[in-house]
Amino acid sequence: MAALPDDPALLRALLVEALAERDDARAARDALEAQNDRLRHILLKLQRHQFGRKSEQLPEEQLELGLADLETAIAKSDAEAEKRDPDLQRERTAKRRASRGALPAHLPRVEVVLSPESTACPCCAATMAEIGSDTSERLDVMPAQFRVIVTRRPKLACRSCAGVVVQRPASARLIEGGLPTEATVAHVLVSRYADHLPLYRQAGILARQGVAVDRATLAAWVGTAAAEIAPVVRRMKAILLGAARLFADETSVPVLDPGRGRTKTGWFWTIARDDRPWGGADPPAVVYTYAPGRGREHARSLLGGYRGILQCDGYAGYKGLAAPATGPGPAVVAFCWSHARRQFYDLAQKAKAPIAEEALRRIAALYVIEGEIRGTPPERRLAERHARSYPLVEDLFAWFAVTLARLPARSTMAEAIRYALNHREGLLRFLDDGRIELDTNSVERAARPVALGRKNALFAGSDEGAEAWAAIASLIETCKLNGVDPQRYLTDLLTRLVDGWPQSRIDELMPWCWTKSGPA
Repeated sequence: MAALPDDPALLRALLVEALAERDDARAARDALEAQNDRLRHILLKLQRHQFGRKSEQLPEEQLELGLADLETAIAKSDAEAEKRDPDLQRERTAKRRASRGALPAHLPRVEVVLSPESTACPCCAATMAEIGSDTSERLDVMPAQFRVIVTRRPKLACRSCAGVVVQRPASARLIEGGLPTEATVAHVLVSRYADHLPLYRQAGILARQGVAVDRATLAAWVGTAAAEIAPVVRRMKAILLGAARLFADETSVPVLDPGRGRTKTGWFWTIARDDRPWGGADPPAVVYTYAPGRGREHARSLLGGYRGILQCDGYAGYKGLAAPATGPGPAVVAFCWSHARRQFYDLAQKAKAPIAEEALRRIAALYVIEGEIRGTPPERRLAERHARSYPLVEDLFAWFAVTLARLPARSTMAEAIRYALNHREGLLRFLDDGRIELDTNSVERAARPVALGRKNALFAGSDEGAEAWAAIASLIETCKLNGVDPQRYLTDLLTRLVDGWPQSRIDELMPWCWTKSGPA
């Protein structure tokens, strides 16, 4: 141990320094303990989400919130550590510069030049010349700011001719006599149906800007816009129903039922086109159709005339489409392997289930092949499936038949196997056509925004409100699938529609035809 100095002042200084180091160490320890507690808490949530009973499993959104809070706490601790240690700050600054990536080229640039206060040489006072510069970029934001468009229409009169007055007619408006421009209405639509911000919250945001617009007024804007875009959505649905292949699914939405003073269950029937897995030229699209029920009559109303390949789950409402009462021929119905797999996955999560695990292993082998041929032409996909997937599927169904004979008839494992056997014909469709996918995950992904909007809005106010929701969401989600900004698209679409866009050119208004300069 080093000898301590005899000078009281030096001893006092050493003691102060030691106490400061102790306090820093305690603070770092406490921060690590708090961080570890949060990590343990999130880990328990993840375990419960993954392995807990279905009633205890957490929604994905709650886990995202928990992880965001944890990452915020870690960043706070890191920032405090950087303030105490300049070397650590320099090290992390260099890492951030190396890994932050480039900002998008389409964003406007505002150049700020930081020139030396004097251009005179500090040695000889001569004027110095620029030989280079260091440039850095940071992401900046201008908070949403509402503005007022003042339209002035001058009146011209002739001094020589009595009673001659000329004035340019007023431009057409979506909300005649109302406050909003088409861009403002588009902003409300995107905030409500893309960002899932209820109208009463939007009214609060407007109020903070000093703009008094109540929820009912915003709702009127939404309804007017839904009526205006209805022909575009109808045409988009007709285009999809003429596609060679469609995905179909349905998801429930609660709808207010004023007569009973509570909500009822309505349904969004979703059809989607996504030919990217086999290199198809048609752009992806999704259309939602609201119906008050899930009966097969609604499936027939939507898809009864369809004659292409229909990929769906095993719901009985779709099965009838393969044998229509009238028409030139039935649709080709292909079932979803993901739904068949889910039966075994649920059993494997509850307890040790060797049969379920073996089924999952065999189905996973099919997905490996699909991953390798994704994006290739249909002919190659079909050839690979015949050579590699067909033997696996034959072995799988033979194994199902043998295994089922050894199981109790009423067991859940037997039910899972019977589901696959009962849907065998539809599950084997992917072996007949390279355009058919193994599952319906595309349309299930398209339905997720509806579920998120359902959680935020709680329920639709009426059947008509649900129909408006379905129409607007169809355009917004199709924009997303095609990499189009919904705000700019809807602003341009509403403007063109109120200006009298010809019905004969309505196909040009589809989201996939839209570019930054407007429709092609």
